[in-house]
Amino acid sequence: MTDSFFIRSCMEKVLAGGSITFEDAEGLLGTHDIMTLADCANTITRTFNGDTVDVEALVNAKSGRCPEDCSFCAQSSFYDTGIKKYPLLSKEELVKKAARAKEAGATSFCLVCAYRDPPEKDFQHICEAIKEIRSKLDIEVNVSMGFMTLSRARKLKELGVKRYNHNLEAAESYFSKICNTHDFSERVNTAKIVKEAGLQLCSGGIIGMGESPRQRIELAFSLASLYPEEVPVNILITREGTPLASLNPIEPLEAIKTIAAWRFIMPRTILKIAGGREVHLKHNDRLALKAGANGIITGGYLTTGGNTANNDIAMIKEIGLKP
Repeated sequence: MTDSFFIRSCMEKVLAGGSITFEDAEGLLGTHDIMTLADCANTITRTFNGDTVDVEALVNAKSGRCPEDCSFCAQSSFYDTGIKKYPLLSKEELVKKAARAKEAGATSFCLVCAYRDPPEKDFQHICEAIKEIRSKLDIEVNVSMGFMTLSRARKLKELGVKRYNHNLEAAESYFSKICNTHDFSERVNTAKIVKEAGLQLCSGGIIGMGESPRQRIELAFSLASLYPEEVPVNILITREGTPLASLNPIEPLEAIKTIAAWRFIMPRTILKIAGGREVHLKHNDRLALKAGANGIITGGYLTTGGNTANNDIAMIKEIGLKP
């Protein structure tokens, strides 16, 4: 069987409402026929999700001093990475940043905080900021602030939060290599709590952390089992001071193949190219949006800059898609 025939047969299975196997997904990721893979992933994306690209802006609402030891993270208190650290931003500043995101063309705005789980005072502060943003601006509000309880998740739902982000980060079989202060099951538990509370789930991971191709597929199937509405695909940006600082970067086309293969596994989710796309993909982000992805993070990330929303929206329109 040729690569082209195999890829198209997997696509037909997905388009007919079926699922591919783990072995199928490994075959897709291992193909040398990248253009057929990209084309078929694009067909799946357009069939189930239309031509719209979800454009989201982030704010790093509290920077640094996180008590977890995730080896990829510049915000961990375990590592000296030279980032700017600051406490939770004021309500007024968070509302201003949401307004700027809206003016720049973002359709959703995510409040991200470096916590294991926020103290009650900070949680209430974030809730007040969400109320203010929701009352003043027509923009989706999403939140990411670590581990959740069901009561807190329900409170966020009441306030009109659309999605809660809690990434699985890496395959379960690789997780202990990148974090020792909590385990994979704790991340899965918060993801399940988010769904139980009626919030949409945003959960993804980071590729290029030294994991095997098989472990990238393992992560995708773990994510798919949680039925996330959104899956951000981050590509590791190495930071001096972290244990992963000396890793060689993933090849751009390997990242594209991963995005495409994940689309076959999760045909209906918003598959969002996130942290690292400007560094690693450069102009290949156009290909990514025609190879399975249908969302982007714009305007920068938690500790690194990014493209402006205006440039990203222009790029989306240039390739015939809708922001």
